[in-house]
Amino acid sequence: MASRKHTLSELKSGSQRQLMSMDRRSMIQKSAFVSAALAIPGCFAEEVAGGLVRTASMVEGPFYPDKLPLDTDNDLLLINDSLRPGVGEITYLSGRVLGKNGQPIRNAFVEIWQCDAGGAYLHSGSSNKTKTDANFQGYGRYLTDSQGRYFFRTIKPVPYPGRTPHIHFGVSKNGQRVLTTQMLVKDHPMNKQDFLFKRITNQAARDSLLVGFSPIKGSKIGELEANFDVVLGRTVQELDDGTLGGGLAKPDRARS
Repeated sequence: MASRKHTLSELKSGSQRQLMSMDRRSMIQKSAFVSAALAIPGCFAEEVAGGLVRTASMVEGPFYPDKLPLDTDNDLLLINDSLRPGVGEITYLSGRVLGKNGQPIRNAFVEIWQCDAGGAYLHSGSSNKTKTDANFQGYGRYLTDSQGRYFFRTIKPVPYPGRTPHIHFGVSKNGQRVLTTQMLVKDHPMNKQDFLFKRITNQAARDSLLVGFSPIKGSKIGELEANFDVVLGRTVQELDDGTLGGGLAKPDRARS
């Protein structure tokens, strides 16, 4: 099934139209949508143009979906045409993909995947598999626009056994994975003990992965927003006509 790609304003306006026709219970369930060194111990963070620090890389991890869902769009809370959303703190996650010189990278695939509110991934080997939230998509992708922007509606990440809360990111361009990393919740107490995050010893590199989650003003159901700009530490070639070339890259595990 083809992925649906929605911008922030499209998701917002679509949600507003739905709200007008729903009863009170449905209104609560589907509210309006508003708006760097590699991860190697001892590495220094690399500053690129304009004082930007490239986003540190982190391993892909074992739970990239071993079978992608039929719905792979950028709204992880609703699967296909279901009216029942996934469980969790609704979060509107956005950001930009920027090149080595700070320029926006268009037509890059941004993939995210994360566990559901019960700690289960969309993977056959995930722990807590028996508690899987069947209404949470678990994986989504978005093709960056001319300004390098991406948008997702998802949930605030939660811990799962052995790890601090995080969202996995994979960025592909012309069929090549140009960055694999994980976004962590800023100031979460579990960060200090997370064995993967501890491998990054440079503070600027660590900071490149930490993201604040802020309450959306006026939201009656506690929606959150978060911004994560991805700064690449390499030059990304683009075809002269701006087409995708190789498209979406294979996950790291498939290329090892």
